[in-house]
Amino acid sequence: MKKIFISPSILSADFARLEQECKSLEKCGADWIHCDVMDGNFVPNITFGMPIVRSIRRCVVLPLDVHLMINEPERYVKQFAEAGADIITFHLEATKNVSETLRLIHACGKKAGISVKPNTPIGAITPYRGLFDLVLIMSVEPGFGGQEFIPSAVEKIRRAKELFPNVLVEVDGGINPETSKSVIDAGADVLVAGSAIMSVPDRQAAINKICHR
Repeated sequence: MKKIFISPSILSADFARLEQECKSLEKCGADWIHCDVMDGNFVPNITFGMPIVRSIRRCVVLPLDVHLMINEPERYVKQFAEAGADIITFHLEATKNVSETLRLIHACGKKAGISVKPNTPIGAITPYRGLFDLVLIMSVEPGFGGQEFIPSAVEKIRRAKELFPNVLVEVDGGINPETSKSVIDAGADVLVAGSAIMSVPDRQAAINKICHR
């Protein structure tokens, strides 16, 4: 059975205790730490930027999975790379310079991810095949945590694995022990979960249940 990676989102973390929160995830079996960067324009929420990523980088050795939900992400790729991101994912819908942005991420020595919103067909990223290491499928409308999983994401995951068998397929939104089984069966490699991990006292048990370990 293949390994399923878990990338807990710190969107649901206690930011007054961010260092302890991130170290807790590291000890509880997280594979990556997912950093949701929102600008209030591409999505209707504002979160954090490079200083928080830089602070997390000093706290843990886990790969930092930085998800840019911002317009024209190419403007900030170098800054997030320098702040300590290991994987930088941006949205197809957020820029006219998709190929250039993917190449820029690689030029910074980082893994490149591309994401699509629920209403964007997965085939829309086919022209960029070979330029990305990861595809992130949103199973909720991006912007806020705690939303319900959109069931149509399962078929999109399956199709992504067919189209891009050599890249990691990551899924973000409404992931919990119940919804994770269907996305794993569809071929997902990486699961992003926020409240399902951060809001429970036994985070290690939550991670094991979500990954069905």
